[in-house]
Amino acid sequence: MIQAIDRAARVLHALQGARHLGISELARELDLAPSTVHGIVQSLREHGLVVKERGSQRYRLGPMLLKMSNVFLDTHEVRARAMQWTRELARRTGLSTRLGVDLFDEVLIVHHNRRPDGSQQMYETGLTIPAHASAMGKVLLAYHPQLARQVTDAPLRPLTGDTIVDPEALLATLPGIVANTLAHERDEAVLGESAIAAPIADRTGEVVAAIEVVLPTSDIPPDPQIGNHVRETARTISRELGWREWPPPAPVESTDGEEVPDQPEG
Repeated sequence: MIQAIDRAARVLHALQGARHLGISELARELDLAPSTVHGIVQSLREHGLVVKERGSQRYRLGPMLLKMSNVFLDTHEVRARAMQWTRELARRTGLSTRLGVDLFDEVLIVHHNRRPDGSQQMYETGLTIPAHASAMGKVLLAYHPQLARQVTDAPLRPLTGDTIVDPEALLATLPGIVANTLAHERDEAVLGESAIAAPIADRTGEVVAAIEVVLPTSDIPPDPQIGNHVRETARTISRELGWREWPPPAPVESTDGEEVPDQPEG
């Protein structure tokens, strides 16, 4: 690991979530000398990755990160191939849809379709959800045992009173997700909001993303047809990415600890 890059990344991570911090606060949080942090911050400012607030000594994330994130989204293959189908899923179910990929212990929403009812709704593309508290995250954990171990090795943060924070309880749900190609979440991230998600595989059979519909918890249990629509959309997107089999193969861990897709017979 290159120390300078690691430290710069830690500064950016500390400023995420609309945090505005001064040099001394950053130094305490990162356990670095203030002079070291000041040099890193000034370098990040020159590249537009960090900006200084007017009239204060505090810093926040800069606009160049937004430009970079837009490039990431615009060139993301799964998103490009899935947008048509996520929109169709929203139309067929009357629900909002999310497309997500893993980002360490979170799920990054790379595309979001609002409910097609014309109501005022927040646009969620670019937001993250803790993997353990989302249906999409559970799908990704179920198909990636190494990621599941990494997530459950750390304390699971409660977002609501219904968030699963017991690692063993979370891990126990994962085999059923692979067996059914569906994951469910009920009030675990936001009270009153639930979700149903399915896996998306690429041309190698690896699950690289998940798609979900978001519905009011008051509508639980949902119409079984909704789950079928989510599965069928995931299957269609997987075909767009080059994977013709269904369901995606269950993960099999190799001897070096890496998971590899189980290969279908024949």
